[in-house]
Amino acid sequence: MRVVNLGLPKTGTTTLTDALRHAGLTVADWRIRPGQSNRDDIPRMHLGKIIYDDYFNTGDPLARLDEFDVINEMSAVREDRSLWPQTDWGVLSAIEKHHPSVKFILTMRDPAKTADSMMRWNNLGKHRLPKADIPGLPRGFGGKTEQIERWMSGHYAFCHHVFAGRNNFMSYNIEDPQAQNKIATYLGIDLPWWGQSNVGKAEAES
Repeated sequence: MRVVNLGLPKTGTTTLTDALRHAGLTVADWRIRPGQSNRDDIPRMHLGKIIYDDYFNTGDPLARLDEFDVINEMSAVREDRSLWPQTDWGVLSAIEKHHPSVKFILTMRDPAKTADSMMRWNNLGKHRLPKADIPGLPRGFGGKTEQIERWMSGHYAFCHHVFAGRNNFMSYNIEDPQAQNKIATYLGIDLPWWGQSNVGKAEAES
């Protein structure tokens, strides 16, 4: 099984990781942690960096990620990089070409709630997003909740447009009480755990 999540940060990606790990799947989430891979060339690397390296060097964005059933939270944004494979049709179509049985999934959350969460999560909304060049959110934008809302809505529209009519794509809202059952049915697995992981901070950080 190969599953790729197209979700943006703060949309329940960590909950999905925990749920799929409870189901027995191997999940790569944001970064390859020590002990997660038998390779010596990817530990501690961001998934986005691995994916783009392999996309441009081999054509297959998942060439070095064959140990993992699930690729989750691919994006990384910091001073030296801004990587968003989930917004890049070249990358996504290459994944589908090299892994025809791949299943794409989109974790969704109300854009207003997500924007508020991003503004409170470390320095993501206040510093990192507006200082980075991001597809759909150019440098200088993303420091206001309404800008993040519009960016997120655009990403949701992009995913639903390019995967319209496909049977290898599903989206779900993390507040949907049937989300657990929908994911289990789509992936054809038992999903014994569902909850809320990585709860955001109550107060904004400086």
